[in-house]
Amino acid sequence: MQSIYTNTRNPILPLSFHVPDGEAHVMPDGKLYIYGSYDDWENVFCSEKYHVVSTADMKKWTFHDVSFEGKDVPWFKDPSAPKYQGIDWTKPTPFILKMHAGLDLAAENEKYEMIKDIDIPPLLFAPDCICRDGKYYLYFCMVDNSEGVAVSDKPVGPFTNPTQLPCGGIDPSVFIDDDGQAYYYWGQLFSHGVKLNQDMISFDETQIIDNLVTEEDHYFHEGSSMRKIGDTYYYVYADMSRGKPTSLGYSTSRSPLGPFTYRGIIIDNDGCDPASWNNHGSIECFQGQWYVFYHRNSRGVQQNRRLCIEKITIQADGSIPEVRMTSQGIGEPFRSGEIICGYQACGLSGTARIDADDAGSEWITGISDGDTAVFRYVKNNALWDYATINARGSGIIKIMLNNIEAGQVVIRDGETESVKLHSQFVDTDQELKLVFANPDELKLISVQLFES
Repeated sequence: MQSIYTNTRNPILPLSFHVPDGEAHVMPDGKLYIYGSYDDWENVFCSEKYHVVSTADMKKWTFHDVSFEGKDVPWFKDPSAPKYQGIDWTKPTPFILKMHAGLDLAAENEKYEMIKDIDIPPLLFAPDCICRDGKYYLYFCMVDNSEGVAVSDKPVGPFTNPTQLPCGGIDPSVFIDDDGQAYYYWGQLFSHGVKLNQDMISFDETQIIDNLVTEEDHYFHEGSSMRKIGDTYYYVYADMSRGKPTSLGYSTSRSPLGPFTYRGIIIDNDGCDPASWNNHGSIECFQGQWYVFYHRNSRGVQQNRRLCIEKITIQADGSIPEVRMTSQGIGEPFRSGEIICGYQACGLSGTARIDADDAGSEWITGISDGDTAVFRYVKNNALWDYATINARGSGIIKIMLNNIEAGQVVIRDGETESVKLHSQFVDTDQELKLVFANPDELKLISVQLFES
């Protein structure tokens, strides 16, 4: 059953819907569709199914029913099906060497290959989708390194008749150029690209081009995504230039198969949670505005990743200035009296994390002395008058606006408390930061700022 709801804040989807790896595309009906994997388990990336998300206005969102399931892939666990190389751990990149210092990489590769013989479920990793001649082609990858494509008459599926592609790896991406030629991209640590045949379900494996972007020169990790703006091709991917693949970076070229020049980072989700680790997403223009689609993890684990969106700008020189994670998302800054929920924090430091109780309510918990929570942005028409904090437990919460202290609240036994503010900021976007001290089972549920 599909769900429909309205929201412009991050995270975009209801808290129980974990859709990471978002590939966003405007389809022929004019709506925006987001194709991602689906985190459904507490300690495993992705799951055995996909859900599509759509919107006609970036305000009202539809979370559609299951569009495709791993159990419908005929070659999974079929010993007679073709097998293709995914990551070859015996050919270490600098990142592999750093992450596996002191390990026998040949033995690690053997363990990695053995996963194909273990009784694991048919997990589906990050997908992509495109429309051609009224048909929608869903490109997917699986835990066994196999890749394939399924077809539907609708952008939300169901997608059927899966066909295996002659390659191995993860994170497929598809792109159709202005001349009608389609291209297929994939890879982790090592990137690959090839022209698709006209049928959109096959390609000549002898024509694969390897290392379109590399770890050494482009900081490529995984999560290929291709777009064209003007006459420039933008290869977006998980960027590890800051030590781990929490960034979405991009490289550009005058050709869809390179060579590519590294251009920088679009967004970095480091600090969204103590366990923040990877990122994967895309850029897309919808109704004249460019956006970056990415994910943030939650609950102190690398999984439970949630779809987030920020506005971006394409400069005259083709560059994309880096944007920061926000709580406001694609909406306007939070205004006077608006409830800012703890789970909308876009930055956490220390041990503080977003977590849930058995009923599904979420707040900031695990708070230690000196931890912080950041919310971007708030805005007022008149001077801020006071703030109200809804919390549980006990502790001191210092309220900072643009890193200047505006007030301090003492929480006792979980009572809602208010404090007079003395900020001088008016009619500007302000970063709200809460600094925690002397916490005793302190949990932050929400905060509200009020104008005079």
